[in-house]
Amino acid sequence: MKGFFSNFKGDAFGGLTAGIVALPLALAFGVSSGLGPSAGLYGAIFISFFAALFGGTNTQISGPTAPMTAVSMLVIAGLISANDGNVAQALPAILTVFLLAGLMQIGFGLIGIGKYIKYIPYPVVSGFMTAIGVMILITQFLPALGYYPKEDKSFVNKFKPQAEEVILDKILKDEAGEGILVLENFKETIKRAEKVSHEEIYLEAVALAGNASSGVMGAIKSLPAAIQSINFLELILCMVTILIIYGFKKITTAVPSKLVALIVVSGVAYGFGLQYRPIEEIPSGFPIPNLSIFSEFSLGAIMPYFFTALSLSFLGAIDSLLTSVVADNMTKTKHNPNKELVGQGIGNSIAAIFGGIPGAGATIRTVVNINAGGKTRLSGMIAGILLLIILLALGPVASQIPAAVLAGILITVGIGVMDYKGLNAIPHMPRIEVAIMIIVLLLSVFWNLVFAVGIGLILASLMFMKKMGDVTAIESRVESLHGLENNTIKKPWRDEINLPEELKEKIFIKHFNGPIFFGSTSELQQLANQIPEKATHVILRMDRVPYMDQSGVYTLEEIILSLEQKGIKMYIVGIQKQPLYLAESIDIVPDLIPEDCVFENFNLCIAYLKDIVEDVHEVV
Repeated sequence: MKGFFSNFKGDAFGGLTAGIVALPLALAFGVSSGLGPSAGLYGAIFISFFAALFGGTNTQISGPTAPMTAVSMLVIAGLISANDGNVAQALPAILTVFLLAGLMQIGFGLIGIGKYIKYIPYPVVSGFMTAIGVMILITQFLPALGYYPKEDKSFVNKFKPQAEEVILDKILKDEAGEGILVLENFKETIKRAEKVSHEEIYLEAVALAGNASSGVMGAIKSLPAAIQSINFLELILCMVTILIIYGFKKITTAVPSKLVALIVVSGVAYGFGLQYRPIEEIPSGFPIPNLSIFSEFSLGAIMPYFFTALSLSFLGAIDSLLTSVVADNMTKTKHNPNKELVGQGIGNSIAAIFGGIPGAGATIRTVVNINAGGKTRLSGMIAGILLLIILLALGPVASQIPAAVLAGILITVGIGVMDYKGLNAIPHMPRIEVAIMIIVLLLSVFWNLVFAVGIGLILASLMFMKKMGDVTAIESRVESLHGLENNTIKKPWRDEINLPEELKEKIFIKHFNGPIFFGSTSELQQLANQIPEKATHVILRMDRVPYMDQSGVYTLEEIILSLEQKGIKMYIVGIQKQPLYLAESIDIVPDLIPEDCVFENFNLCIAYLKDIVEDVHEVV
C-alpha cells in the first residue's frame, strides 16, 4: 500500500489532467456511437478505473477511443436496425456484445495471447487507422451542417411506403405465430391493418430513415440534402470549435485545447441564448447496472455479432498494447501485456454492465498523464473518479453542450487518428504492401471494418509466406564447391573452404537456408532436379533450417525418395532439434537416411566421406 501511494502528488495531478482531457472525448465518442453522451462518459469512468486497477501498464489511461467507437457504432447501428429502430429494445443485446468482448479480452490475457499482438503487419494497422479517421470525418459531416435526417419530414416521408410494408409484414408474422393466418381469408389481417395509425407509420418511417442515413454510406447519400438545408448556426459553432482546438495549441499545450473549445463555445452559445441543438440529456446520479443484459439474454440475438465482439476484443488489445509500448518508451519501464489485457477486459466488462461503450488504452491521455507526473496505476483510477464526480455534479450542465461542438471535436479526432506516417511512405513502400493498406482502407470505409481487417491479415500473411518461400528457395541451391568458389554472389560456407582440392570437384552440396514450410515446397521440389546425373553422393546441409512444418518434411521426403531412385547416396549435416524430430517421426531417419549418415557438423561428414569414397571416381 505504501508503494501504491509513493507518488501520490504526481499521480493525482496526472490523473486529474488526463481526466480533463478525457471528458470532451468521452462525450463525443458516446454521441458518435449512437448511444448518447452518457454511454461515452460511463465507459470512460469504469474502463479508466478498473483497467488501471487490474492492468499491467502503470501509467496507462484507458477509455473510449476512436477505433473502438467506430466498431461499436457498427454493432449499435446493426442491432438497433434489427429492433426496428428501438434503442431501448436493442440495448440489452448491444451491451451483451460489449460484455462478451470484455470477457474475451480477459480470456486472451489468461491464455497469454498478449505477446502475439505485436505481429500484426503494419500495412493492416495503417490502413485500419486511416479508415477510422475517414469514417469519423464522413459521419460527422451531417451534424456539422446541423442536418439530422430523422427530423427531415420530406426525407422521412420517402420511407412511408416501405414502413407500411414492414408493419404489414409484422401483422402477418403475428397472425402466423398465433395460428390464425388463413390465405383464403384476410379479414383479421384487414381488421388489424385498419387499426394502424398514421403516427405508427410515421414512427416506422423515421426508424427506416435513421437506418438508411447511418454509417458512412448513409452519410454520403444524405449529404446533398444536408447541403440544401444547412443550419448555419450549427456550422459556425462547429467551425469555431475546430479553429479553437488547432489555434489554442499554438498558444500553449499546457491546457487541453479540446476542453478549452468545449467550455468557450458552449459557454458563449448558452450565455447568449442561441437557439442551438444540445446533446442528449445526461442522466444525473450514479450509473445503474443494466441487469436486462442477463434477464433478457438471447443467444440468437447476439450470435450474428460473435465475430464482431471478437474483433472488438482484438482491436482493444492492439490499441491498448500499442499505447503500453509508448508508455514504456517514455517511462523506461516494461509493461505486462497479458495482465494488461485482463485489466482492459475487466474494465470493458464492468462498463458494459453499466451501459458504457467499450474502450482501450488511449495514447494521448496516457502521454498527458506521464508528462503531468503520473507514475503508478493510481493515476488512471483518479482519472476515472474525476469523471464520476463531473457526472454526479455537472451532469445537467454538460447536457447543455451544443451537439455541433462535439461534432467539431470529433472532426479533429478523425483528422488526428489517420496514419500520416504510413500515407507519406506510400511512394517508397513495396507495391504489395501499398495494395494491402489501400484494400484495408477502402473495405473498412465502404464495406465492413471487421472483415476488412481479416482480409488484410490474410493477404499480409500470404505475402509474407510467399516472400519467405522465395528466400528459402533462392538460398537453397545445389552446387559443387568449385561452382560456389567461382560464383560472385553465393560463396561456400566457411567450413567448406579448406577442403582438399581433389575433393572439391567431387562433392555436391545442397544448402537449405531458412525454414522449410508450405510456402517454399514447390520451389524446393524443383531444386531436386538441379542435382547432376553424375552425382552419387550428396550432402544435405540443414544447419540453417530452424523450423520445418509438416508440408516441408513431406517435401523433403519426396526429394530424398526421388534421389534415392537415381542411386544417389545422401547425408544430412547440422539438422536441428525440431526438424530432426519431424524427420524421425515419419522415418526419414533412419529408414531413408541411416543414423550413421546424419552428422552434427560438416567436418565429421567430410571425414566420413574421405574414408568411404576414396576409390570412387566422382564423389558428390
